Amino acid sequence: MKKRFPAFLVLIATVLVNCTAKIETKSSESYKEEILNAEKDFEKTVAEKGIAEGFYQFADSNAVIKRENDTLIIGKENIKHYYSNPKYQKAAVTWSPDFINVSESGDMAYTYGKYNWTVTDSLGQKRTFKGIFHTVWKRQANGNWKYVWD
Repeated sequence: MKKRFPAFLVLIATVLVNCTAKIETKSSESYKEEILNAEKDFEKTVAEKGIAEGFYQFADSNAVIKRENDTLIIGKENIKHYYSNPKYQKAAVTWSPDFINVSESGDMAYTYGKYNWTVTDSLGQKRTFKGIFHTVWKRQANGNWKYVWD
């Protein structure tokens, strides 16, 4: 019985090592590419479907945006309502991240970079405002990325 016990332990240890060794982890660059693609898809959706719909589609259900006068708009429904204001119907925004960082576990990320916000006034004149954005991203249960802070 003593001879079988050590052999049994070796067998169990071998099985455990082989099972855990097959867990695949993505590289940091792979995660960063996912976030860059999320940023591009977000910007494209805003351009094609409007600011309200784009910010709605890419928002986590508990997303928060900080806007004029340090006002916090909390929740994706409130964000859509905020951007449904008629003053945003003649506005456009473009942006590009200058920096992307992703947690080691691949479930949280943040970006920052420059944006251009263009509005058309009642006379048809366009004015562009430039600024810096900072977005925090969270991986959803289905693997997609949604922003939780913008």
